[in-house]
Amino acid sequence: MKKGIAILGSTGSIGTQALEVIANFGDNFRVEVLTACNNVQLLIEQAILFKPNAVVIANKVKYPELSEALKNYPIKVFAGTAAIEQIVQMETIDLVLAAMVGFSGLVPTLEAVRAGKAIALANKETLVVAGELITSLARERKVSILPVDSEHSAIFQCLVGEPDAVEKIYLTASGGPFRGKQRGYLSKATRKEALRHPNWSMGPKITIDSATLMNKGLEVIEARWLFNLHPEQIEVVIHPQSILHSVVQFMDGSMKAQMGLPDMKLPILYAFSFPERIKSDFPRFSFKDYPNLSFEPPDFANFPNLFLAYQAMKKGGTVPCVMNASNEIAVDAFLKERIGFYDISSIIERTMERIPFIEKPGLADYQFADKEARIYAKNLLSSLKDEG
Repeated sequence: MKKGIAILGSTGSIGTQALEVIANFGDNFRVEVLTACNNVQLLIEQAILFKPNAVVIANKVKYPELSEALKNYPIKVFAGTAAIEQIVQMETIDLVLAAMVGFSGLVPTLEAVRAGKAIALANKETLVVAGELITSLARERKVSILPVDSEHSAIFQCLVGEPDAVEKIYLTASGGPFRGKQRGYLSKATRKEALRHPNWSMGPKITIDSATLMNKGLEVIEARWLFNLHPEQIEVVIHPQSILHSVVQFMDGSMKAQMGLPDMKLPILYAFSFPERIKSDFPRFSFKDYPNLSFEPPDFANFPNLFLAYQAMKKGGTVPCVMNASNEIAVDAFLKERIGFYDISSIIERTMERIPFIEKPGLADYQFADKEARIYAKNLLSSLKDEG
């Protein structure tokens, strides 16, 4: 029987690659639901091609266009964030790919877990913001959370069969487009330069996060919750070739690593097909093409966002939520060329210091912290402009 997939964020980088996977393995999967925020034209094209049971556009203004385009197809059409939160509960859905960007993915993922749906998690911010809430509910509902990030998929694959013997994990990072660059260069780094990732093709927000190393910081916090680890058990190592995707060190000193070409379709397929593996014709890695694999420590001094993420993880409570919200505001401003590269970390740090700390938050506390952090970070944008 085909596995019914709901793709939250189908028009983004992960969503479009997930649909490529489904197109290539149509005997195994069917598209049940597609959702998008604003890109109504691409959502229409995807709906016509894959014939899902239902589609949702978060931006209600786009609903008439979507509804008109699909009126001759047997596809239910909805709009609004509440509709996304409800649609994940459909009985015909077996697995939800959570690929919405940022904080917006939290509540839909939470509702999918409550409905007992398996989660293929590409929205790392969900666990960054509310990792304890999500993972405890998943245990209660006996819901599987299958990581789609290449690094977390690697760790997950290495742990199959022995999840309780971990001593330490190493999350690899390419170093992004600015690996090895110093503060003088980075202080003048442009949007165009930051978006030029050497190995991965990703959306603009995650690409900037990769350039600042915040993406790796988010992944550190995500790993803490996915694999029930202590902060001191998680170490980042720079691996420019992006071939070795992460490493588990076990309590006896032995290590396992997962390797492969930098292609997000591989971890997507693994999450979709788990616990089985499906034969694919994806390009294969060859040692002849990569005679040298190198590793180096991260540069915390020139890339302070990674340090801030470790601080947030160690303090816990609402601090990671505040960090994530202020990062989203700052990255958006950088993409719009309103602030400089180091203004991103300045905004995050100042917001983390300012927003009141809640040690044991519930969903309402996370939502409040997110809102307050965004307001404060936006105010900082104005002050930075005045200072400039």
